[in-house]
Amino acid sequence: MTHSLQGKSAVVAAGAKNLGGLISTRLAEEGVNVAVHYNSDSTEADADRTVDAARAAGVEAVKFQGDLTRPANIVKLFDTAVDAFGGVDIAVNTVGKVLRKPIVETTEDEYDSMFGINSKAAYFFIQEAGKRINDDGKVITIVTALLAALTDGYSTYAGGKSPVEHFTRAAAKEFGVRGISVNNIAPGPMDTPFFYGQETPERVEFHKSQALKNQLTQIEDIAPIVRFLASEGWWITGQTIFANGGYTTR
Repeated sequence: MTHSLQGKSAVVAAGAKNLGGLISTRLAEEGVNVAVHYNSDSTEADADRTVDAARAAGVEAVKFQGDLTRPANIVKLFDTAVDAFGGVDIAVNTVGKVLRKPIVETTEDEYDSMFGINSKAAYFFIQEAGKRINDDGKVITIVTALLAALTDGYSTYAGGKSPVEHFTRAAAKEFGVRGISVNNIAPGPMDTPFFYGQETPERVEFHKSQALKNQLTQIEDIAPIVRFLASEGWWITGQTIFANGGYTTR
């Protein structure tokens, strides 16, 4: 079985910046056509830069804007990729929203928003990938190392991500007959703006102290794992890979 990514095509949800942007460009450097999804108008410039970088690597690239808590937009995202590339081989979902707040202070709207983004969008992304992805395809979702943590404050973040493990296990069994692998990657707290807005400087230092070399997870540590799962790592399926420098384990 060949593991070359050359000529394959990918959808990367939240693929414009930070980890998603790096995944998009790294896949492009491997010869993968990329559909770059973004949500807000403020991220369009990042999406344009990522598309330009992918095209500079010699592949086809398109952008797509949409709120993926609405499953119809996930369908349109895959439509965009199939129309542009003729098919999809790799589907990566890096969509997430973080909230640090005590349970007793969390509102219903906050709960609905967190589960909509971290759980519902992930479910229907996996569903659409199962319908649209080519045989021997790869489905990868970014979750969180907090799935293995006993911690305060992150009930709706880790709680919203935790069902994705069960979605992934079911999908791995259901899609396996077509050679499709389905996995999660669970990074530790990442050195991106996504993380810092929720934490005090003191807590940032604590998070650093829990991992190798006293540092946060770098996006450059995670993108190669996506590439591996999309190629030589095809035999891994139904798993959550904790890539967090020892921040948590189980």
